[in-house]
Amino acid sequence: MQSTPPQPNPDLAEMPSPDSATLRLILITVATTLFLASTGNTIVTTALPRIVSDLGGLAYISWVVTAFLLASTVGAPIAGKLGDMYGRKIVLQCAIGVFLLGGLICGVAGNMEVLIAGRFVQGMGGGALIVVSMAVVADVLPPRERGRAQGTLSSVFGFSTVVGPLIGGLLVQTVSWHWIFFVNFPIGVLAFIILNRTLPSRTENTPHKMDFVGSALLMILLSSVVLVANLAGTVYSWSSLPVLFLLVLVPMAVVGFISAERRAREPVLPLDLFRIRNFQAANSVNFLVGMTMFGTIAFMPMFLQIVKHVDPIRSGLYLVAMMAGLIGMSFFSGRFMRATGRYKILPTVSTAVLCVGMLLLTTIGPDTPLWLIPVYLLIVGIGIGPTMSVGIVSIQTAIPREHLGVGTASANMFRLIGGAIGTSVFGAIFTLGLDRHVKPLMPGVENIRGLTSDLVDALDPVTKAEVLLAISDALMPIYVVGATVAAVACLASTRLVELPLGPETRRSAPEPQATPAE
Repeated sequence: MQSTPPQPNPDLAEMPSPDSATLRLILITVATTLFLASTGNTIVTTALPRIVSDLGGLAYISWVVTAFLLASTVGAPIAGKLGDMYGRKIVLQCAIGVFLLGGLICGVAGNMEVLIAGRFVQGMGGGALIVVSMAVVADVLPPRERGRAQGTLSSVFGFSTVVGPLIGGLLVQTVSWHWIFFVNFPIGVLAFIILNRTLPSRTENTPHKMDFVGSALLMILLSSVVLVANLAGTVYSWSSLPVLFLLVLVPMAVVGFISAERRAREPVLPLDLFRIRNFQAANSVNFLVGMTMFGTIAFMPMFLQIVKHVDPIRSGLYLVAMMAGLIGMSFFSGRFMRATGRYKILPTVSTAVLCVGMLLLTTIGPDTPLWLIPVYLLIVGIGIGPTMSVGIVSIQTAIPREHLGVGTASANMFRLIGGAIGTSVFGAIFTLGLDRHVKPLMPGVENIRGLTSDLVDALDPVTKAEVLLAISDALMPIYVVGATVAAVACLASTRLVELPLGPETRRSAPEPQATPAE
């Protein structure tokens, strides 16, 4: 499809370009705020048992994580739009304030309900920090230079996945779980001050009209999708009233949202973006890779703990291999784009590698050597790495400049939704596999979803060996589906159009340029 070529944003065209030292400081600060937001979800995982022992509310424990994920998914596109309308600086600073406010609520919470409310507030700030930070890169760097910076920022996600739980565990053991929320305050305040001094403020006084109806319907739509993915088939059955209500609400919200966006003067998520081929292709890849990535992260520790008798901390450390591949290839892809000005081949090759990695995971079982599993996970990480930075760069170079924030937000939004849906789908597949392969071997266990390593260890040796093999058989379809999803992502990536990133430049003060669209 064709769309009208974008016109340069007059505000950005007049924005003074930072010198090299200021530019470096801006990028370091942006990376720090991104790390602050991305660790917001992972740092709490190792503290959940201690939190439950202090506050009670075991039935609500999953909502400590789900509330953050839900809020960050919902808040990201709205924050991206606000950044387009009023400037990145003010939105980033407000997001830091919201994130720290949420952390304060969590840190002083005296019950689980208040903690969950604080996590929702923290998630709203975190989602805004992630997308607006990445949009800042496009404001201060020309297209050719963005690849390396986006590659570096994308690697922050992988790094936080590993470091977040370790920091959380350390704080819980040495101080208390409250400090996993307070530790962010010095970093957040410092980032706020540096951004205030280095990032230019928007000078235009053009009046804007926020799309409140579209924003509300988008929030309802995204919330319904994430809640269905997290609740259906686990907390509630698919035929339960809450799930059926959400399933009816989703198509109604879609219809209402499309109708509202067609009438809005400044739509929160312009429908014209969906006519741009690179927007379609990149976000399709983001969605599909998100399914595969989060599904692998969710179920590999379970295999290691139950089948291979690896303790919880070590099972998490096995994922370091996956994140090492992700971080390394994010750096490589950024430098490749800067050196060559090309990016189309990267997601096609990497998703093919991802497909191979997922197929290798289908071969693991009780007899698989432990050293081989990190090798397979490294291959999976290598397959994921380039897609994150390439997806953002390909979107930023294809959309009109005035939609840069919401376009960048869409990459994170589709990846998170893909992760939520993928985890739900893979969970349903695993549950069916347990019912088919494991339950006949353990007729005394009424709730097969509550299977633990202690229950397996209590079995006689012969039955235990059969159950471990059955659990492996139940997990294998997850990785078969993951490989299929990766193959579809590979096909989707071939639709990307190689738009020029411009000549390589080492100017310390690049002039903002209009970006082409199809």
